[in-house]
Formats: sequence, C-alpha cells, structure tokens
Amino acid sequence: MSGSTVVSNMYTIGEFAAFGRVSVRMLRHYDAVGLLRPARVDERSGYRFYSNAQLRDLLRIVELRGLGCGLDEIAVVLEADDEREVMRDLLVRRAAELEASVAADRARLARIGERLRILEGEHTMSAPIEYRPIEAVTVYAVEGRAPGAGPENVSPVIDPLLERLTGSLRAAGRELIEPGIFWYDDIEGSEELGVHVSFTADPQPQAGEGYDVVELPAVPLAAVVTHRGDMPSIGESYDLLMNGLIDDGYRMVGPCREVYLEADDDLPQSQWVTELQVPVERN
Repeated sequence: MSGSTVVSNMYTIGEFAAFGRVSVRMLRHYDAVGLLRPARVDERSGYRFYSNAQLRDLLRIVELRGLGCGLDEIAVVLEADDEREVMRDLLVRRAAELEASVAADRARLARIGERLRILEGEHTMSAPIEYRPIEAVTVYAVEGRAPGAGPENVSPVIDPLLERLTGSLRAAGRELIEPGIFWYDDIEGSEELGVHVSFTADPQPQAGEGYDVVELPAVPLAAVVTHRGDMPSIGESYDLLMNGLIDDGYRMVGPCREVYLEADDDLPQSQWVTELQVPVERN
C-alpha cells in the first residue's frame, strides 16, 4: 500500500476491491444501485475512492451475499439504526428459506430415485388408473390466481383461499362438507393460473357472501388415480397419471380435479387420500 493511501485514509477502487475480495465491476454495480457509493469521486478523472470506514460495510455485503441474501435486504441492514436486530431477522428468514429449499431438493431426489426404479423395472405405478364417469356435484367455491403452474406458484395461494372460504362459510352458517375439491384452469392471455378451492354444497345449496355456488358438470369418462401422501408429492402421482393415460390411448379434454377424500386437519398429510380426476376421451 502506498504511503499517500495511508495518510489520506482513502483507497482506490482497485485497492478497495482487493480488500473486500470482490471485483471492481461489482463495486461499480453496488455504486449504480445505491448500495455502496464511493466516499469521493474525482471530478476531473472520475476515479472512485473509498474510505476506511466503508470497508466494514463492504465486508458485510460480501458476507450476506455469500449467504444468498438479496441486495435490497442487505441495504435494509446497512441503513438500520439497530443493525444487529435487523440482521438477526434477515438471517432467521434466510435460514427458513434454505430449510424449505433443502426439503424441496430432498423431495426431488426421492422422486428421481422413484423414477429411476420405474425405468429399471424395480417398481411400477402403485396406484393404477381407473377409467369411470364422474357425477355432477355442486360446491361452495372461491377463486384466486397463481403466477403460474407448479407447486412453487400454487401452494402459497391455497392456504389464503382456504381461510377465506372457511371463514365465509362459517359466517353464513354453512357446514364444511367433505370432500373438498380443487381445480385449476388457464387464464387466457396470461401466464397466471386460476385456482379454485371448494367444499361440497348442502343438498339444497344456499348462496352467501364471500363464496360462489358452482355446479361442476358430470364427466362422461375420467382417468382417476388415488394419491396417498402429502401435497408436495402429489406431482409424482399427477405425472404418472398423465403418462399412463397417454400410454392407454386417451387424451385430456378438461381440467384436473383434486378430490380430498381424507384430509382432516388432525390427520398428518402423509396419511391424506386424494383422487386426481382428469376428463378424457379416446384418441
């Protein structure tokens, strides 16, 4: 380090980048987004200089980026009056995100292993497809929108919809009649997915505030698979259903329904029983 740098207590952008173990390009990016601006910029040359006091902030940025925290989250930490408390909240939230990610990866590994066993002939589909008609049913339903298909998009929408539906039905004096029925549909001109959550209606359906009375039509022929287990693993049964009906010479002609035959609140999800019902016709 040069003597002039020590006396002025300022670092060039190259020196500062080296001390923080980041690239000069990254420091310029932090400047552009307002996360870490230089202490001084030479008006004639445009050279950036950083103070010794800023090194702590840079090291904090590098640490939190290494933990997967976003720049917006890091900015809140750096600007906080009580940095310790804000950083604690951020790390607790990040730990929960990582735990959820690890659980999702473990579930994917399990599905990969199951699929490999099927491909190698060690295991076959445990829930065979049944082809049968489905009677019409009237339900009390609410609708929401997910940003797209897939459990990562749909799952966060389900619980708020269930709370809304159960609250509205109880306020209207209606019973929660099983089975619950969920279904999904594409929204034309959008990547969003319509999410419908419902309970079976009374024998004499009653309209009320906060929910709709919906008649789900009869289905002349449906491919049906019984899924036993939690919701994160239902995608495996859905994939097996889709592949199976294609192999059997059918094609889908309507949205899939999820009919929750055994899904009480006091029952672990590992013991839930759900029918997947897809309207089909012969190719």
